[in-house]
Amino acid sequence: MVRPAARPWHPRRDDPSRPTSPGRTAALAAGLDVCCIVVFVAIGRSSHHDGLTVGGMLSTSWPFAVGALCGWTAGRAWRRPVPVVPAGVTIWVICVAVGMVLRVAAGQGTAVAFVIVAFGFLGLAFLGWRGAMLGGARLVGIRKDGPAG
Repeated sequence: MVRPAARPWHPRRDDPSRPTSPGRTAALAAGLDVCCIVVFVAIGRSSHHDGLTVGGMLSTSWPFAVGALCGWTAGRAWRRPVPVVPAGVTIWVICVAVGMVLRVAAGQGTAVAFVIVAFGFLGLAFLGWRGAMLGGARLVGIRKDGPAG
C-alpha cells in the first residue's frame, strides 16, 4: 500500500505565525502603499501651508495613487507584493514617474526639488515598510515551510 505524501505544515487559525492568504497580503501591501502616499501628501501640504482639506489631499494625491496602480500592474505585484525587489522598486519608480506626468497634465507643479523629494520620500516609504516586514518575518522565524526550529 502506498502512503500518502506528508502534508505540508498547516498552522492553527489562531497561530500568529500563520501565513496570510495571497489576496490579504496584496490588499495589506496596497493599503500600506496608499498610506505612504497620503502621509507624503499630508506632510507636503502642511509644510507649504496648503491645508489638509479632503479636496486638497485628493487633488494632490491622485496622480501618485494612479502611478502606484500602474506600478502594481506593470510589476504584477499582487503575486508577491512584499519583496523590496522587484515589487517595491517597480511600484516606487513607476509611481513617481507616472505621478509626475499626471501632475504636468493636470497643471500641477513639478519643480526639480519636488521631484527629488517625492522620489526620496516615496522610495524610503515603499521600500522601508517592505524591508521592515521582511526583516520582522525573519526575526521571528516565519517561513513558508513552518516555524523556525
